[in-house]
Amino acid sequence: MQPINQKPIDRFFLFSVSLLTIVGFVIFLSASLGLLAQTGANFGTVAIKQSISLIIGIVLFFVFSKIKYQYIRKIAFFILIAGIAINLLLFIPSLSLYHGGASRWIDIGFISFQPSEFLKIAFIIYLAAWAHFAKDRIKKMRYGLLPYLLLMAVLSVLLLVQSDTDTLVIIGFTGIVMLIIAGLPVRHIIIAGCIMAVVVGGVVWFRPYALQRVKTFLNHSADTQGAGYQINQSLIAIGSGQFSGRGFGQSVQKFGYLPEPIGDSIFAVASEEFGFVGSIALLALYLLLAISSFRIGTRSPDVFGALVAIGLAVLIITESFMNIGAMLGILPLSGVPLLFISHGGTALIIILAATGIVANVSKYGKG
Repeated sequence: MQPINQKPIDRFFLFSVSLLTIVGFVIFLSASLGLLAQTGANFGTVAIKQSISLIIGIVLFFVFSKIKYQYIRKIAFFILIAGIAINLLLFIPSLSLYHGGASRWIDIGFISFQPSEFLKIAFIIYLAAWAHFAKDRIKKMRYGLLPYLLLMAVLSVLLLVQSDTDTLVIIGFTGIVMLIIAGLPVRHIIIAGCIMAVVVGGVVWFRPYALQRVKTFLNHSADTQGAGYQINQSLIAIGSGQFSGRGFGQSVQKFGYLPEPIGDSIFAVASEEFGFVGSIALLALYLLLAISSFRIGTRSPDVFGALVAIGLAVLIITESFMNIGAMLGILPLSGVPLLFISHGGTALIIILAATGIVANVSKYGKG
C-alpha cells in the first residue's frame, strides 16, 4: 500500500525528541565538569565534540524526515551489508581502537566511532523490510524464525568478538518484539527466546568479564574497591541526590569518584544533581518518546513503517533500561550508553538520524 496525504511531522513525537535531546545535552555538560578533576582531560574539547555531534545529528534528523521511508525500505539489504562491513573493519588491527577492555571502536585518525551503533539501526531497518516482504508468510519458519536466527548468528559472531554482549542482547530482544508484532507464532518466539538464553548463558559462563559482572551484581559489597567500585559509587551518587537533588552542576561523585561520569555512569550524576524527582522526570521523557514512536507505528500505512517505528521504541526502552538498571543495581553492569545523554558522538548522531526516519513515517500515518 502506498502512503498518501503527506502531513507535518507528528508534533507529539517532535516534542519528545526535542525535549530529550535538550535535557540530555544539559545533563552532559554538567557531567563533563567532572573531567576537570582528571589529569589530561579537557572539558572544552569534549564539550565541543559533543556539540558538533549534536548539530550533525539534528541536521540528519531533518534530512531523513524528508526522505520517503519507502526509499529506505528498498535499500534495506544494502544498509545491513554496510553495517556488517563497517563492523568487519574492527578486525583490521591498524583501525581497531582498544578501550575499556574491548575493541569496539574504529579509529581513522581525525575521528573514532563505534560501528555497532549503526548496526543496531541497520538491523531494525532490514528486519522491518523483511517482514514487509514476507507479510503473512512470517508465520512459516522459513520466512520468520529461520531468517531471524541466521541473521542473529552472523551478528553474534561480529559482536561477541568485540566482547559486546550488551548490544547483542539489545538487538536480539528488539528483533523478537518486532517479529511478535509482525505475527510470529508463539512456539517460534519460545524457541528464539530459549536460544538467546543459551547464548547469553554461554557467554556469561565462558567469558570471565561477563561472569564477573554477574557476581558483582549478586553481591555489590564483595569488592568495593575493585569489581564493585563503579556500582557502589553509583549508588552513593544516587542516594546523595535524595528527593530533590544537590542542584545543577553540584554533583560531588563526578569529580574523581564515578568511573565514566560522562559515559555509562551519567545517570548517577543526573540523579545526584536532580534527585528522585529529576530521575523520574528523565524516565518519563524516555517513556514519552517510546510511546510517541509506538503510536506512529500503529498508525503507519504499511508493515515496514510500523516495524521501524516500533523497533526504535523498543530499542530506546531496552537500551535505556539496561543503562539505568545497571546504575541502580537491579541489572548487571553494562557498557551501553544512555541514549541522547552519554558521551559518544556515534550514538547521538545515529539515534537522531533514526528518529528522523520515524518522523517521516509519521507524515503518512492514519488519523
